[in-house]
Amino acid sequence: MKLTSEILTVRLSQPFGISRGVKTAAEVLRVRITDGENTGLGEAVPYARYQDSCEIALSQITTLPREFTRANLMNLLPAGSARNAVDAALIDLQSNRTGVAAWELLGLPEPKPVSMCFTISLQSTEAMIAETAKNSHLPVLKIKLGGSDDKRVILGIAKAAPGAKLIVDVNEGWSLEDLQDMIPVLVDSGVQLLEQPLPAHLDSQIASIDCPIPLCADESISPGMKISEVSRAYSFVNLKLDKSGGLSNALTQLSEARGLGFGVMVGCMVGTSLAMAPGFLLAQQADFVDLDGFLYVAKDFQPSMKFQDGILSAPLGLWG
Repeated sequence: MKLTSEILTVRLSQPFGISRGVKTAAEVLRVRITDGENTGLGEAVPYARYQDSCEIALSQITTLPREFTRANLMNLLPAGSARNAVDAALIDLQSNRTGVAAWELLGLPEPKPVSMCFTISLQSTEAMIAETAKNSHLPVLKIKLGGSDDKRVILGIAKAAPGAKLIVDVNEGWSLEDLQDMIPVLVDSGVQLLEQPLPAHLDSQIASIDCPIPLCADESISPGMKISEVSRAYSFVNLKLDKSGGLSNALTQLSEARGLGFGVMVGCMVGTSLAMAPGFLLAQQADFVDLDGFLYVAKDFQPSMKFQDGILSAPLGLWG
């Protein structure tokens, strides 16, 4: 078995902004594993929020022994992008070697198209409202807030897309006072889910806030963290393969989340369709699906995921 890995710079078709900054490109880690006859591919996007990077991931991969399996991978690499990419490549290799689809190998139901939200990234107020109006026919919109004009943005978006279900994602961009000030506006705007409004270190305080909108944890779930450790102030968790360390562990986390009564969102970083494909299997069991990172890539991996009228599907031949 031979493993090779590389860092690719993926240009975006338009800037993608959140409260921590704006991206015009993404560095992704791509792993290829071959047995001489069959090949498996995996892609991951390091999460800088947790001091992960492509260089760190490459360094971690070099520590792998010559021969290893999915069964012992969790003991060989820490949760993060390196393990995610290798896990995906191993599953894809096994699928190509056996001719059995990944979902069957993992004991999952056959995947079907799923409803997915479309993200309105953080930018100027006028641009966000205009982009919302352009996509107002979509059933679910995820709005990135944490800027300087959040009230006017969300009120304008609610007016521009009156028929859409709205999710707000702040990426830790508010203070406790900001959250208290914004709650009435979010309620008036019909927001149905509020994701990571405060920095993770304020989780002990978020329970004291009277918020009628369900809260979803994202950055509050760090790589390697158990779902049982998530603050019960949250009623949803956002599972991302780059933090879970691969689909294999994410499936375990999803089961744990359900057992603890959490709702589940399946999320992603900005990357190509190859990075989204394993998450599509996880998304079959999710309440909310946010795997639209590939939509912002200027030149996507082929064949690519498909998104039409709010529905996400994966073509044959992409992965697994």
